[in-house]
Amino acid sequence: MHTFYNVVSGPLAWIAFILFFGGSIYRIVRMLMLVAEKEKFIFTYMSWRYSLRSILHWIIPFATVNWRRQPVLTVVTFAFHICLMAAPIFLLSHAVLWDEAFGISWWSLPDAMADVMTVVVIIGAAYFLVRRISQPEVKFVTTASDFVILAIVAAPFVTGFLAYHQWFNYPLMMGLHVLAGDIMLAAIPFTRLSHMLLSPFTRAYMGSEFGGIRHARDW
Repeated sequence: MHTFYNVVSGPLAWIAFILFFGGSIYRIVRMLMLVAEKEKFIFTYMSWRYSLRSILHWIIPFATVNWRRQPVLTVVTFAFHICLMAAPIFLLSHAVLWDEAFGISWWSLPDAMADVMTVVVIIGAAYFLVRRISQPEVKFVTTASDFVILAIVAAPFVTGFLAYHQWFNYPLMMGLHVLAGDIMLAAIPFTRLSHMLLSPFTRAYMGSEFGGIRHARDW
């Protein structure tokens, strides 16, 4: 079991980081190159003012018409994404690992708060699963890959929760937690999880077109 943990927290972790950073740079550069090659005119009306205005409205809960129309989805979506980002970054045990490995330290969350945020992510993932199965308009556009991606996102939090509370086999859960984290990190640039990288560009484009060309709001 120690060998398994050493592999997933050593070589596989480095591979995951390389794939994440390398893949992220590739996706962004590739997207910009395709725009320059096929739709270069887009650059002529890109506007910092309208781009930031659009991004700001879409990252504030209930600031857009669509967010207000679906209050439950809005609350779950924002809670899910905030906890999804904050819990791994500010978890005390993760901060300690960064400090020990690279001498980099930052503020961390109390364990109890991180535990609650983990549960929020797990409940959010369950909500999105039920929504994809039960709502016809969502089910229609759902494919098998969507369920795989949801599992990839939920797995690090489920295994981390089990490992933290030392339920079942702690060494196994800890190893699976690290492995799940490796898989999620490596998958981000190459799956629909890449929206975390590309969505700001999409919102900037839409905000610039609606604000600068159509003279209308995109929210």
